Amino acid sequence: MEFQKLEFENQTEKQMIQRSKHFLEMIKSRRTVRDFSEKNIPEGVIENAVKAAASAPSGANKQPWHFVTVKDPAVKKKIRVAAEKEEKEFYEHRAPDSWLEDLNQFKTDWHKPFLEQAPALIIVFRQSYTNLGSTKRKNYYVNESVGIACGFLLAALHNAGLVTLTHTPSPMGFLEKILNRPKNEKAFLLIPIGYPAENAKVPDLIKKPDNEVATVL
Repeated sequence: MEFQKLEFENQTEKQMIQRSKHFLEMIKSRRTVRDFSEKNIPEGVIENAVKAAASAPSGANKQPWHFVTVKDPAVKKKIRVAAEKEEKEFYEHRAPDSWLEDLNQFKTDWHKPFLEQAPALIIVFRQSYTNLGSTKRKNYYVNESVGIACGFLLAALHNAGLVTLTHTPSPMGFLEKILNRPKNEKAFLLIPIGYPAENAKVPDLIKKPDNEVATVL
């Protein structure tokens, strides 16, 4: 591997403070939304967000991810039916009482209409290994790498003016089947994307204070 000179633009202290404040305010306004408008997303927005996500750092630069965007109503319908089947089983038989108590404040249940209402879904897949012809090459720090990429993706979509929901039906194996993904890929995150419905509401959340989430030594 060859190395190249780093392209880096120095900022003044004032610029750094302004930019950090701007990003903080922008990202703090991001909320998880479950009520979507059917308004279409402009061409190129999702593509740019995915490219931003794919620029994330990864273990040994293996880039162990694949992003599938679904806009086809028929495919979204299949995903909803399969997800609701798993979620119904989870809510009624597998979920521990403590988990259901924590979920109760958000008034969620096994019904997932947003999987069809949102104009697009992005399903993020993790690749535990890479196929090199007849051989397999292990990928490193896969969950960490894909998690960082998902953070990039959510920030990019929010910055573009869209709302999202991070959905993790359990188990998610049906996504690999419906979307015909190879054996080295496992679903990591299902993200409905779009605009909020006119009457969309979100919980009045209280975030932890700064001294509980960060320590400076």
